[in-house]
Amino acid sequence: MGSSEEDYNFVFKVVLIGESGVGKTNLLSRFTRNEFNHDSRTTIGVEFSTRTILVGDAVVKAQIWDTAGLERYRAITSAYYRGAVGALVVFDITKHQTYDVVDRWLKELYDHAEASIVVMLVGNKTDLAQAREVPMEEAKMFADNNGLLFVETSALDSTNVEEAFETILKEIFHKVQKQKQRSSQSNTVSLASENPASTAPAQAERRPCCVAL
Repeated sequence: MGSSEEDYNFVFKVVLIGESGVGKTNLLSRFTRNEFNHDSRTTIGVEFSTRTILVGDAVVKAQIWDTAGLERYRAITSAYYRGAVGALVVFDITKHQTYDVVDRWLKELYDHAEASIVVMLVGNKTDLAQAREVPMEEAKMFADNNGLLFVETSALDSTNVEEAFETILKEIFHKVQKQKQRSSQSNTVSLASENPASTAPAQAERRPCCVAL
């Protein structure tokens, strides 16, 4: 499938949040470029990559933002929640401390993002199962109790990385479709960061609209 700028129907902005070192950057690079960097540096501020996938009959451009987990960068990144329609809250299954602060990350997310945002809890680094500190059942129960999607992943060996991003993008798409059905005009769809590509003249505006927040 082509991946040109004109070859998509929707753009969905998704943010990755969580403590530093949980693997957010490698999840991003694994999904968007199928790469893993063992010497991944700490993200400074915010970075993003894109990938286009097919959801049903629609072509969706996922714009994935990697937000720095370090405390001193959090004031910088708060503005980048604006316009996000999905969020992956990532923790390291081998470090319980990164799971203990999920509540704090959720509070920050809900303070800055739209109430309708789709949120997935992600337990990363399942390749280190022998060092697990967070039981999967515990995290799954937390996700269920808080209305979150849940998956465990390994950016190192690719386990469930595709599934994680595809699942949240499909959930966002379904929400958008439900809102469109309740609305007579597509430009009132609040979940979509862009109007459907059927409005061809809007194509040229996509790049500056989506990148410069």
